[in-house]
Amino acid sequence: MLRPTLLAVGVLLACSSVQAATFIHAGKLITAEDNRILNNQTIVIENGIIQRVEAGFLSPAATDALIDLRQHTVMPGLMDMHTHFSTQISATSYAEGFRMNEADYALRGATFANKTLLSGFTTVRELGDSHHVSVALKNAIANGYVQGPRIFAAGKSLATTGGHADPTNGISFRRMGDPGPVEGVINSPDQARKAVRQRYKEGSDLIKITATGGVLSVAASGMNAQFTEEEIQAVVATARDYGFKVAAHAHGKEGMERAIRAGVDSIEHGTYMDDATMALMKQHGTYYVPTISAGKFVADMAVMPGFFPELVRPKALEIGPLIQDTFARAWQAGVKIAFGTDAGVGPHGDNWKEFVYMTEAGMPAIEAIRSATYHGAQLLGVSDQLGTITAGKKADLVAVPGNPLENIGLMGQVSFVMKDGVIYKQ
Repeated sequence: MLRPTLLAVGVLLACSSVQAATFIHAGKLITAEDNRILNNQTIVIENGIIQRVEAGFLSPAATDALIDLRQHTVMPGLMDMHTHFSTQISATSYAEGFRMNEADYALRGATFANKTLLSGFTTVRELGDSHHVSVALKNAIANGYVQGPRIFAAGKSLATTGGHADPTNGISFRRMGDPGPVEGVINSPDQARKAVRQRYKEGSDLIKITATGGVLSVAASGMNAQFTEEEIQAVVATARDYGFKVAAHAHGKEGMERAIRAGVDSIEHGTYMDDATMALMKQHGTYYVPTISAGKFVADMAVMPGFFPELVRPKALEIGPLIQDTFARAWQAGVKIAFGTDAGVGPHGDNWKEFVYMTEAGMPAIEAIRSATYHGAQLLGVSDQLGTITAGKKADLVAVPGNPLENIGLMGQVSFVMKDGVIYKQ
């Protein structure tokens, strides 16, 4: 009697070790590896990894799961390369720092993160925060405490004294003080190095600098150069020591070109770039993250009296409407483009509208989608794991009803979201 009992136990153990697969039947499939859309495909997923993609609708085993998306277009999980979960711009935003606590920012940010995930964005770059919210949120999501996209966090943006992202701009002299590298404010190459190392100490994944003035800071200029080239070089060189990429907020031409020459990986906004700037970006392989959505939002809000401080309002009226045209010229010039919205300036969850603005400006719908998948992964340096529907990569998938190449507005109707093989929306 002993031998049959051991045999039965062995069979049970063997059966229990077999992991059920998930089969997805996709009526249309955008793998984002190229500009094709495929019909009638099956994606097979095991343990959160794409195992294979095959033509036709394959039959799963009795123990496998089947997801029927034959009336949908399936594509890789979307990526937004410029978000801010610690913010949501409103008429009361400029007073929040006086009444909100760190826990308030964090809990609100968790809500924004969940909304972003459910709209189809499974990966984001968080480019600047308050109170270390983005690093804490990244860890909470990774550990399963809250639901949200995979976060690559910059932590506190780096600024110069009085520059865009100086946290004490616009407050009383008595409270202003003299923030330094720990607070993300630098005024020399040595301070630049310390600020990067501080971000590493705090758990950041990349560095964000504000190479020029900005629209929403309570300061006069929205486009003047605010770092010396030597300071940016020190940021970039130190960032490389820690495996960090560097993103540069920039509106004005001079500050933008200093950042490109110094070796940053991406230019955010890029409003006043011209042909020479674009040629420099192509020479250095610098990505452009346009954030058309933010430009449109601030321009719309600037006509509302009292929404912005009076020092901010003219900058919003001047700079905001220009970004879509800049994007159109950059696309035509062949600059590498990765999708980014600056969500937190505009409403979280409306990230999809950037697709509409990009196609309005002349980018084909398939390339807009690839900017938020293939190119996002390239910019992050994770193309071996994410960005395309390819065997061996993480199972980050989203789906919309119908064909978004015929109607890009369908990107606002995401009906299926999977991240790491886990379904969050169906």
